[in-house]
Amino acid sequence: MNTFLLTLIDALAVGSLYALIALGYTMVYGILKFINFAHSDIFVLGAWVSLSAATAAGWGDEPAAMAAWVPMTAGVVTVLGGVLFGLSKVPGLNLPRAVQAPVKGGGSILLAGVWAWATIGLFFIAKAIHANDPKSLLGGGVILLLAMSTCGLVGFSLERLAYKPLRKAPRLNVLITAIGVSLLLQNLGQLDWLFGTRPQRMPTLLTERDLVTLGSGDGAAKIRLLDVICGGTAIVLMLALDRLVFSTKLGRAMRAVSFNEKNAALMGIPVDRVISFTFVLGAMLAAAAGFLYSQKYPGVNQTANVGWVLLGLKAFVAAVVGGIGNIRGAMLGGLLIGLLEFFTRAYAPYGTQMCDVAVFGALIVVLLVRPSGLLGSTVQEKV
Repeated sequence: MNTFLLTLIDALAVGSLYALIALGYTMVYGILKFINFAHSDIFVLGAWVSLSAATAAGWGDEPAAMAAWVPMTAGVVTVLGGVLFGLSKVPGLNLPRAVQAPVKGGGSILLAGVWAWATIGLFFIAKAIHANDPKSLLGGGVILLLAMSTCGLVGFSLERLAYKPLRKAPRLNVLITAIGVSLLLQNLGQLDWLFGTRPQRMPTLLTERDLVTLGSGDGAAKIRLLDVICGGTAIVLMLALDRLVFSTKLGRAMRAVSFNEKNAALMGIPVDRVISFTFVLGAMLAAAAGFLYSQKYPGVNQTANVGWVLLGLKAFVAAVVGGIGNIRGAMLGGLLIGLLEFFTRAYAPYGTQMCDVAVFGALIVVLLVRPSGLLGSTVQEKV
């Protein structure tokens, strides 16, 4: 019974993180009908940004400082965006065709610069919290917000630079671009001036004390407060997303764009903004999953490590099993994949080797029996 409870706790905690990552896959697919394979690398980025920010703010064994290129880049982007945005507001200005596109994007560049400075501000808040009380849970919350803000900015930049120009291109072109972006993020993260190739240990930002002990002796099942915080945070974020999509004006706009982009534009919905917001929201949820995962499993490997790739694939499987394009299906799929993986590992013969086989075997079974997923719906196309 103790083994069952421990397995159930771990399965639900990790399954909720799978669900957070799967939400990014399913939201982008629901609107643009393509798989953003770079999304799993945003999850990895969230873990590494959390580690780097926490170390620079004072947590960790080796004191560090914010890299000088961070504020310099934010400053350059802000100034450049301000200049281009100012030029776009000059009436009757005749510019060469080569610079018309950058000038039109001046507002987005300026927004990215201001966003970057706001994220840097979160870092200094975290640093002040550490100086006052290193064990405060508030510090972990600020680092979580910082990671979500950073990854949201990266998601916004990728959508504007890599995906928006291909909005009307064949889906295969966009798919190849997503794979290229994924490889770019993996290899960029291995550079020494960014994260490097050495595995590092994530500082503990959330308390590790036992909350409840079930049973007695060495086999007692202990429910850790860390697991409750991780699972609870993931559930709160998923419920907030569900309410956003199904109970707000912005959510209705997202559903309208996913149903028919052209009709949504005719109804006055700013399609480009809705798509950008979808990328940002998915990236922020993946960053939250990266932060929580690094707290539960503090050993953080290099960005191109095969373990990260496998985690991303499992989250993608969760999205497909639940019904790709269905938000509640992604939540259900993440929990089911977590339960399947951990109970196979705990009870099946050769469980450690068989758990991945069970996960991807479940994908094959679902695609054969119900290709649209558990909560997905079959799309009817008129000929």
